[in-house]
Amino acid sequence: MEFEDARLEDAAGLAAADYLLRPLAESGARVRREAMLAEGPLAAIRPEEQIRALITFGPEARLLRAVLEPTCPVPLVAWPRLGLPGWVGPLDVVVVLGGGDKATLAGAFEAVRRGCRLLVAAPEDSVLARQAGSSATTLLPTATGDPLAAAIVALAGLQRLGLGPDIYIDQVADAMDLVATESAATVDIAQNPAKAMALELADAAPMVWGGSILAARASRRIAEALRSATGRVVLSADAGALEPLLAATVPRDPFADPFEEGPITRRPGLVMIDDGRDDEQAAEERQRLRALAFTQEVMVSSLSHTEGDPVQRYASVLLKGLFAAAYLKIGLGRA
Repeated sequence: MEFEDARLEDAAGLAAADYLLRPLAESGARVRREAMLAEGPLAAIRPEEQIRALITFGPEARLLRAVLEPTCPVPLVAWPRLGLPGWVGPLDVVVVLGGGDKATLAGAFEAVRRGCRLLVAAPEDSVLARQAGSSATTLLPTATGDPLAAAIVALAGLQRLGLGPDIYIDQVADAMDLVATESAATVDIAQNPAKAMALELADAAPMVWGGSILAARASRRIAEALRSATGRVVLSADAGALEPLLAATVPRDPFADPFEEGPITRRPGLVMIDDGRDDEQAAEERQRLRALAFTQEVMVSSLSHTEGDPVQRYASVLLKGLFAAAYLKIGLGRA
């Protein structure tokens, strides 16, 4: 199905796609609600000095690892399997994020059995909350079903334990609200960065790149959303994998007939995520990718948020990409 930019300004069509846009617009509100529910348990958490290691389970467990790795004073593991590593014991902290899958429930059961310190983000009436109940468990009650919101609250708990950086939940939610405001359906294409990116990617095979650890994680989530929105092949990869593909792109033929029928060959569209946290290597890769895209006449789209703490930056660039994917889906008539 062909992309039609008129769909991005059609009030009736946008209203019909409210089911896509509203959950994105309410992202900040969900973070605030989870923070409010967990206010009491968070206030009761005190730093612990004798912590040997940190193990995380569940949706967004790898996000926790990505945020914590640069500063966490103890080894940490995002554990994907049933049970716990054999060495885990009472000196370790286990974080369990939502969900009721076997791996999460088994991890919570094992953590209680071994006397671990538990931090659990889950609904109060859930099987997981009951499974994880113990004198060493702090339950951060959740209600929205949003894994990212639960992870942000869990990060605030880990900060209070002395295991992570400062997390300013209100500022994260405010930044997400700002993205929702600038990306609202009522904002026209000329002023709406998410709609503008949808236009840029309308006929493209997107490639998504992020330089920092968190930007790279956002790139994978955004690539998933773009893949779902378009039904196309969308690649999220490091610079080493993207450079050969960009180099193989044939520059545009200025004499080609745009109305000539033939097999559809989609040109790449490079989406570059910038959270302002590139190290020296990532900065060099960013420069190389931009230069190569310019040489090969590949459109470059930017998702940027370079202010605030790492979680605020991650949540902002991720939400910007998700809004762009939603508008791309609407423009393609797939909503």
